[in-house]
Amino acid sequence: MHGSLLGIDSHGVRLTGHYVKAIEGGRVNGRPNLAITQTAPAAAILDGDDGHGAVVTFAAMDKACELARINGIGAVTIRRSSHFGAAGAYALAAAEAGLIGLTVCNSDSFMRLHGGAERFHGTNPIAAAVPLAGERPWLLDMATSAIPYNRVLLYRSLGLHLPDGVASDADGININDPHGVEMLAPLGAAFGHKGAGLAGLVEILSAVLTGMKLSFDIAPMGGPDFSEPRGMGAFVLAIAPEVFIPRAAFDLAMRRYLDRLRASRTAVQGAVLAPGDREWAEAGLRQEQGIPVDPVTIEDFTALAGRFGIALPAFDRKA
Repeated sequence: MHGSLLGIDSHGVRLTGHYVKAIEGGRVNGRPNLAITQTAPAAAILDGDDGHGAVVTFAAMDKACELARINGIGAVTIRRSSHFGAAGAYALAAAEAGLIGLTVCNSDSFMRLHGGAERFHGTNPIAAAVPLAGERPWLLDMATSAIPYNRVLLYRSLGLHLPDGVASDADGININDPHGVEMLAPLGAAFGHKGAGLAGLVEILSAVLTGMKLSFDIAPMGGPDFSEPRGMGAFVLAIAPEVFIPRAAFDLAMRRYLDRLRASRTAVQGAVLAPGDREWAEAGLRQEQGIPVDPVTIEDFTALAGRFGIALPAFDRKA
């Protein structure tokens, strides 16, 4: 719901059918026994028992926030997790608790290296959130690939062409047809070495630091095997601003920064937005008008309702 409410439809309710399939098949443990081992005053390891990534990562961020309130900073590595959807949800949880939050996670290989022609890194997202006095948090949630793969699936469902330079065929040549995508391009187009480098940083924090699988060792999200856990790692960090600067000064500086950013001069037909501005505006609209659901997701919901004897939600098919 975080993804769907904020307009991140690629990671929203359209994943419901996939998650049900993963739990039914045994890939994801529907009733995990989470175990936290604190290894230092400000550090801990969370073993997710192959549970759903959202369950595991929210618990890890809760622990990171607890440590940050005591020590000023809290870092938690995550072991034995699974796909967790939109990374911003967990960074946002820290910001809503008054702390700065950071979340990273690697995933199965689907992004080529800059100049490469084979899958190497996952989409390896980075998310950060910062509390703002009297306002919704500053929120950055980005893949280190040009787009996430779920965006490719969404474009297939909607019958749309992809933008230039975001996805490639089997030879590493960029294409626009979502049905021919074999791999994603790294963020940065002609300067894609920057996106590949950021993906590498996420890889180190999520896999090397946790002892979990590197992207090219993780079983593909789309199967066909849904019986074996994927053994994914992740990393979350929480920071209490007041251990570095008085809270009033922090709040004032964030306000001045964003006021100046939003008032900065724009190019012709341009717009300047802070990270999160688009998402919060979209959330406001969707709270009033409802959340759009693509045709494939409606088909999935219909099939799930029939299988489990659950009443199908009402959809406004004219919207």
